[in-house]
Amino acid sequence: MSELSNAPMHRILRKAGATRVSEEAVEELRKILEDIGTRIAAQSIELAQHAGRRTVKREDIEKAARIVLKSAI
Repeated sequence: MSELSNAPMHRILRKAGATRVSEEAVEELRKILEDIGTRIAAQSIELAQHAGRRTVKREDIEKAARIVLKSAI
């Protein structure tokens, strides 16, 4: 079961300039974004724990996003 719905994926693709979008494209974008989001969340938890905190902060998310997105390239 997915945490993200397809409607926001349609909006993202249209906002990016797509005039028509297949359901397969929407589903693939959803899978990829959910995977990246899960990786960022896991990395941010590690960063918070390393800092001796149980609370994940905005800074943890920002740093985790840089780490995850750099490794994804």
